[in-house]
Amino acid sequence: MEKMNFVKNGIIRLPPGFRFHPTDEELVVQYLRRKVFLCPLPASIIPEIDVSKFDPWDLPGDWEQERYYFSTREAKYRNGNRTNRATGSGYWKATGLDKQILVSKGNVIVGMKKTLVFYRGKPRSGTRTDWIMHEYRLAGAGTKLASNQSSNVQMEEDWVLCRIFLKKRNSKNGEDVITNGLVTKPVGFIDFMNQDRTVVVRPASSTSSSSASSGVTTDVTSTTSDSDENNSCNSMSSFPCRKKP
Repeated sequence: MEKMNFVKNGIIRLPPGFRFHPTDEELVVQYLRRKVFLCPLPASIIPEIDVSKFDPWDLPGDWEQERYYFSTREAKYRNGNRTNRATGSGYWKATGLDKQILVSKGNVIVGMKKTLVFYRGKPRSGTRTDWIMHEYRLAGAGTKLASNQSSNVQMEEDWVLCRIFLKKRNSKNGEDVITNGLVTKPVGFIDFMNQDRTVVVRPASSTSSSSASSGVTTDVTSTTSDSDENNSCNSMSSFPCRKKP
């Protein structure tokens, strides 16, 4: 059966009712590791984009949802190991410590997750925004072949997997909403039956809107009917990869 392609013009397009909600472990083991070792992916659902060439709000896809991209790391200097984080309007700045990604069975390190925040402007004088990026890279056992795999398998080490999203939050008084990095005011309506009173409509929370939905949501990453496939979904077992010529 031919594998379906869910990416069109750099945008993920899933059938109605389907959502792409992979775990950190699934992103590293089932997608990034297979991408690096030139192996077949579970689904063609993550586009290849040079993240440093775009501001986060200009990346393909719906910015109100989490977006996933395969990207390559570009060196900031020719002879250095630092990654270029600059874009047209600002730069990505790392925050906090990198998180280890472990395989649930065996407690083995297979990757690392770096959290970055986007700043508008130039370094040291930039303005922090609410754009967040989780950058996944292989590490530890994730960079090694399985014991039963041939040593002449090709490998592209520069690939990383990026999850980019806009952090939504309400202000302390609950009336200001930060959207696309900008503060917006709620819409006010005049009650003509009682002109002394103004009704303020605040945006509904994501939890309330999701609970009101009667549709059935199915995760792409969990649509397997065979129990054996579920048990081996995040395993480090070998898989067919492209060999060196």
